[in-house]
Amino acid sequence: MILYPSVDDLLEQVDSRYSLIMLAAKRAHDLDAGSPELLSNYESPKNIGHALEEIAAGKVKIKED
Repeated sequence: MILYPSVDDLLEQVDSRYSLIMLAAKRAHDLDAGSPELLSNYESPKNIGHALEEIAAGKVKIKED
């Protein structure tokens, strides 16, 4: 269960739950591959949590075509 960031906070940053899931999965994969972290502190110990926290902070966005 996700406690932080809340789904409501996350959905303020993206258009839909589908977009949120895709963005978080891609960012978590990038973190697994060695991409630098964008925040100085994280509450979650896992990369998927880091990705969600970065999205909530507005550091990761969907690239518009």
